[in-house]
Amino acid sequence: MIIGNINHLGLVPYLPEKIKQSIEYIKDNVNSNTPVGRYDIDGNNMFFMLSDSTLRHIHEANPEYHEKYIDVQIVLEGQEGMAVCTLPPYTKVLDDRLTENDIAFIKTPNEETILVLQPNDFIVFLPHEVHKPLCTIDGKIVTVRKVVVKIAFDYLYLK
Repeated sequence: MIIGNINHLGLVPYLPEKIKQSIEYIKDNVNSNTPVGRYDIDGNNMFFMLSDSTLRHIHEANPEYHEKYIDVQIVLEGQEGMAVCTLPPYTKVLDDRLTENDIAFIKTPNEETILVLQPNDFIVFLPHEVHKPLCTIDGKIVTVRKVVVKIAFDYLYLK
């Protein structure tokens, strides 16, 4: 996982070029007037979903992971709690949709940690990195505007 701010990409010089390009694309093309929805950057290789999402209490959700796609999650407005685990997905699989939707939900591991993402912060999850997005901060149920860029892992290395 990689964490940063879209206005300070120079602080993460090791960011793979296509991930950096996706963040710059969002920075240059998405704003508060952009309608919620799915947008292609390069077909199914790289696309993003813009949403206005309501946060939930951390115990009301299950962590997730992906196999084929990288998640680049960018908070545009509001604050979002993001629960993460640095271990691979080792707990019980509760809902396996990897084949059809590239997502599986697992039982919350004991090692879960919560991060707070501020406006313009991003977090990158590689395949098999466990994360639980859209968690409340201080129990406050609010709406956040965010982007989730999906990048096919194999696409990172195509010229």
